[in-house]
Amino acid sequence: MAKDKIVLAYSGGLDTSVILKWLQQKYRLPVIAFVADLGQGEDLDAIAEKAKKTGAAQVVIKDLKEEFVRDYFFPALRANAAYEHYYLMGTSLARPLIAKAQMEVAHKFGARTVAHGATGKGNDQVRFELTCYAIDPGIRVIAPWREWDFQGRPDLVEYAKKHKIPVDVTPKKPYSSDPNILHISYESGILEDPWASPPEDIFRMTVSPQEAPDTPTGITVEFNSGDPVSVNGKKMKPDVLLAYLNKIAGANGIGRVDIVENRFVGMKSRGVYESPGATVLYHAHRAVESIALDREAMFLKESLMPQYARLVYFGFWFSPEREALQALVDQTQKYVSGTVRMKLYKGNCTVTGRKSPHSLYDASIGSFDIAGGYKQADADGFIKLNALRLKMQKKRR
Repeated sequence: MAKDKIVLAYSGGLDTSVILKWLQQKYRLPVIAFVADLGQGEDLDAIAEKAKKTGAAQVVIKDLKEEFVRDYFFPALRANAAYEHYYLMGTSLARPLIAKAQMEVAHKFGARTVAHGATGKGNDQVRFELTCYAIDPGIRVIAPWREWDFQGRPDLVEYAKKHKIPVDVTPKKPYSSDPNILHISYESGILEDPWASPPEDIFRMTVSPQEAPDTPTGITVEFNSGDPVSVNGKKMKPDVLLAYLNKIAGANGIGRVDIVENRFVGMKSRGVYESPGATVLYHAHRAVESIALDREAMFLKESLMPQYARLVYFGFWFSPEREALQALVDQTQKYVSGTVRMKLYKGNCTVTGRKSPHSLYDASIGSFDIAGGYKQADADGFIKLNALRLKMQKKRR
């Protein structure tokens, strides 16, 4: 039988750099380092070179930016998905795509084993592994954080020093970060105290709202069937559009979130996030829905959003229930097309106008200034019918 290989989801950070060396020592198998380009803005050539110096048998880099935005973020945007009201799930949406691409590399090279750097305390281990098993039930998954004797990241730093692996965790940067085109997340280290304010110098995608320009920035965002297609009248590919909005919104201090969230594995954790472009699109999408989406369809969709967000956050992207919810969401988006005008100013994005060729707004009916095509006397029977059960309840009790 041919010797097995291990495909490691590799970022070049502390954890996966140590894991790359540890896997070679522990399993005595060739390790293929898979690097997903999700727009993290890092030197991928340098990451590949670091992997090779650490002993990777091969390095595979895949550009996944457009697929990430088009096939993962946009479907979640159509659902207005935000976990526990605030988190736009930049990490949660990225992990199933990374794992899917990792599995493609494993199948291409005939590897029967994959590995990841997620800890045994976090959500990412679930997201990676549920995806892998959904794609290939026979795959073997190695999760070093659930196997080795290291107690925490200080132990990893010592191991890296011992094996001459360069790392970027220092006393001046005592936290971990995970960037992609959708957001940057910050956690652990000094951020584990939920009372401690995050230091201003950790932020990379946004300026402080206090330091943002003193004059508002006006933009328009156009949607077609629930997906953003242009900004300020200029059509762009999904990843280009999001990157463009990141710059504009980030310059205006928009998109910072500091929350304590409930992990799938049962504990609470503190996360700090920057999602400037995604925040603008979230509010813009809700604005075009407000004018183009039927009331009951909107209510049903909004009532299902927490479940959709939980499925994504918990790692069930490739599940029949998420796909069923997506089908319902996408059906509601058929006529969610139009343009939203917004004002970006010192951390706030305010909707100042919306229009749609499928608008359900009719001033002749809704206006308080004219009678229009609505008979106000009809409300009498409507109210009495709705009051009937309340009257019956009062009489009987």
